Amino acid sequence: MENRISSFPAIIDKHSKILILGSIPGVRSLEKQEYYGHPQNKFWKIIFDLFNEEFSQNYTEKINLLKKNNIALWDVIDSCERKGSLDSEIKNEEANPILELLENHQKISAIFCNGGKSFKSLENILGKNFRIPIFLLPSTSPLHTISFVEKLEKWKIICNYID
Repeated sequence: MENRISSFPAIIDKHSKILILGSIPGVRSLEKQEYYGHPQNKFWKIIFDLFNEEFSQNYTEKINLLKKNNIALWDVIDSCERKGSLDSEIKNEEANPILELLENHQKISAIFCNGGKSFKSLENILGKNFRIPIFLLPSTSPLHTISFVEKLEKWKIICNYID
């Protein structure tokens, strides 16, 4: 189908200790071929603030900050049909092999879901009582209208799982 989209490869290495999962990239992210590429999405601003780093627009620097802090990044959905960027428009989704990723990266000790769609989709894959704790965090999307400060406060739980 013409509206079928696919996620990006996981950003992960042998040192990764936590996994952040989104649903699937939006239109702007797909255009830029970057995770959280929409300028109004607060994901990268939150990550830089969590580690008291000066924000950078440079995608390589963003990825390096994740790796420096042993954070892996991926999406729960491998591909789906969707018009636009709304998670509510996702149809016929196919999951990424999350279990395989976790088996291959045994140091991962917590999973953080960026928004409700990724959390619900992950529960469908792993079940409700998985061996690794799974946290639902408020979506960093501009469509999730709680304040930046509220989002950042909830996202600070990640720091409890970083050495």
